[in-house]
Amino acid sequence: QVQLVESGGGLVQAGGSLRLSCAASGRTFSTYFMGWFRQAPGKEREFVAAISWSGYSTYYTDSVKGRFTISRDNAKNTVSLQMNSLKPEDTAVYYCAARRTNSGSYTQGFSYDYWGQGTQVTVSS
Repeated sequence: QVQLVESGGGLVQAGGSLRLSCAASGRTFSTYFMGWFRQAPGKEREFVAAISWSGYSTYYTDSVKGRFTISRDNAKNTVSLQMNSLKPEDTAVYYCAARRTNSGSYTQGFSYDYWGQGTQVTVSS
């Protein structure tokens, strides 16, 4: 089992940057495929980005490509999401998630086994 704790959220003006971090417990972090999701008020949770076990492969939803960068440090049991050129529509609670297998699409939240508590990101216009 793994526990995930997000940090780094906050209030930022449009065009600004934030860096989210997710710290994972346990000694098997490198065996987890990691993802970031977000949920805005009144909307469904949506996939944002994901990274493979080694960090070699990364995946993004179209709306954040070129602005967000996901990375991981398996030695420190952390995964990060660097968010640049933020827009008001990026406002949401951001969640870190982990999955052990390749069952299901990585864009689908139900395919992940563990979730963090979320961190609020608010982008003002």
